[in-house]
Amino acid sequence: MAGLRGFHQVISGPGRLSATAEHWLGLLYVQQASTGVAAPALGPLPGEHVLDLCSAPGGKTLHMAELMNDSGCIVASELSEPRIRGLLGNVYRLGHSNILVTAGDGREFPTGATFDRVLVDAPCSGEGTLRRGGGQAPNQSASFLGYVTQAQRELLERAIEVTRPGGVVLYVTCTFAPEENEAVVSDALTRLPVELEPLHLPVPHARGLTEFEGVRFDPRLEGAARIYPHHLDSGGLFLARLRKLDDGKDLSFREPVPLAFPGDERAQDEAEETLAMALEELRTRYGAGSGLDHLKWTFRGGRAWFHTLDAWPLPAWEQGRWRAISAGIRGIDFDTRGRPRPSNDLLRLHGDRVAGRVVDVDEDEMLALLAKKTLSTSEEERGPISIRHAGDVVGRGAVTVDGLKSEIPKARAADYLRAFSGAAGS
Repeated sequence: MAGLRGFHQVISGPGRLSATAEHWLGLLYVQQASTGVAAPALGPLPGEHVLDLCSAPGGKTLHMAELMNDSGCIVASELSEPRIRGLLGNVYRLGHSNILVTAGDGREFPTGATFDRVLVDAPCSGEGTLRRGGGQAPNQSASFLGYVTQAQRELLERAIEVTRPGGVVLYVTCTFAPEENEAVVSDALTRLPVELEPLHLPVPHARGLTEFEGVRFDPRLEGAARIYPHHLDSGGLFLARLRKLDDGKDLSFREPVPLAFPGDERAQDEAEETLAMALEELRTRYGAGSGLDHLKWTFRGGRAWFHTLDAWPLPAWEQGRWRAISAGIRGIDFDTRGRPRPSNDLLRLHGDRVAGRVVDVDEDEMLALLAKKTLSTSEEERGPISIRHAGDVVGRGAVTVDGLKSEIPKARAADYLRAFSGAAGS
């Protein structure tokens, strides 16, 4: 599977694909077939600035990054800290480098900059996902339903507010309840500067509702789309695409990502000197050539992160109840003596471009390394080295006085061991 970086797989169920080497390497992402409709319906283009207002666990975010060829900027916002960890894991695994992850409540998402497109994958009662749990509907109180519909309206309103005139908002839920779908969008059409654009999806679906149990919605809601489980033998989905009208608030952002991330204490000239030294080390020891020249860099937390963001909105945002988590992918670590080492993610994602110092291992050797065993090696030069297995660079190792050791993180190594087990059991 070497050379397929960026491949994006959409299927109707997880099966065994999540326990394969290809999945571990970030060559695919497993999601329901219905979920894969959302990103193309929003239609992000290369170079655009896009916001995913409720992004975890990241399937739609990553699909959009794929459609954008890792260009422009995607801001992936999420409130839940545990879900942010899952989001980051998926971003780093697939290696999409045009994503800025932020933490905060989407209803209070910072204003001051506008986006070309915004996805609102709103929290909901989840009726479209019930068969994953055996089809048993949960007992939901009236207070929950009141809370969730209010949250959905506030999320959609904030999304429209931070969309530029002429931009697009896609409102999505995985429920069938009209009060969470058509009623929310109908309210927005009544109060906010948007027009509904009819969806013409390339998959079987039903039209939106204009009336339910005596309650009438805006007749334009017929242009929304409902995907029921029988349409794709998958989960359910509701989608409504809105076009922002001119409200005079075109506040597009154009600020480049600085070499020193906000909060990093190093000065610009120090950051430039450190980066030059680190990249030279990658060139001389690891054979990195012009293949990494398209990457940009920023320092944060004592590490250098690589990214392909053409701009970001942070300078335009007022301080509030949000924080920036990451920009791009961690690329260069520094040891206790300040010597640079390519990160496991950089080697895994760009191993074909950083392949000057590499050792090939067979399956038994790979399993031993993942189990934290030391292997004998003919390599004489000590220090970091790329580990390649079955044609793919899988991470970083180190040649020590005792032999070859793996420096793949413990959790990542455990995942790879599961991938081996999955392959053996298939």
